[in-house]
Amino acid sequence: MKEWIRLNKYISASGFCSRRKADEWIADGKVTVNGETADMGWRVETTDEVRVDGHLIEPKREAYVVGFYKPRGYACTAYRGDTTGIYRNFDLEPSLKYIGRLDKDSEGLLLLTNDGDLCNNVAKARNQHEKEYIVQVNRPVTEDFLKRMSEGVRIFDGNKQVYRVTNPCKVNKLTDRSFSIVLTQGMNRQIRRMCEHFDYRVVKLKRIRVMNVLLGDRKPGDIWELSSEELSKLRDMLESKK
Repeated sequence: MKEWIRLNKYISASGFCSRRKADEWIADGKVTVNGETADMGWRVETTDEVRVDGHLIEPKREAYVVGFYKPRGYACTAYRGDTTGIYRNFDLEPSLKYIGRLDKDSEGLLLLTNDGDLCNNVAKARNQHEKEYIVQVNRPVTEDFLKRMSEGVRIFDGNKQVYRVTNPCKVNKLTDRSFSIVLTQGMNRQIRRMCEHFDYRVVKLKRIRVMNVLLGDRKPGDIWELSSEELSKLRDMLESKK
């Protein structure tokens, strides 16, 4: 018996892009099925040849998520011209999409998946998914600094060319010059910019948790597949936010 799958879901499940982005490709007339330009709502099966802008879409693989300890100095990019790109320097499958990038100067837990919908759901800011970091700064951490960081900080959002106040967050002092912080939003270089607002400079920034997934005692460069228990819990948490 044939199993027919909606075209946008088929493309998303392959890890090529999110379902919404697949709809955009289809609407732009850049998706073909067996050589014929596809329309919205088409259904396909795994034996069909599906191409997006000329790229062959492989049949759906079982969805999985890997953890990667991104070392400092490497960029979250698949651009071949960047010699510091993570896909170029580590054994990461090109079909895996990272969830919530880490900037080049930061290190720690990066999740990657072949499931476009899962990637999209984790990345959505409105879902308020927690990400935890350990931050080392250039001078002593004061109680006033911790309090003001936790209440929200007015920083410039370069993408929208406006000032925004960051969401209230959990901040705890660890040592004289380090603290932990839990964010539920993902503005570009957010922690660094929050610290700069109070004349602090980030010396080291490491992400140690994404939702229920912990970095633990892994070393820079380590790659591992999430356990079935971790993945199940992750999906449960995503479902509860819908």
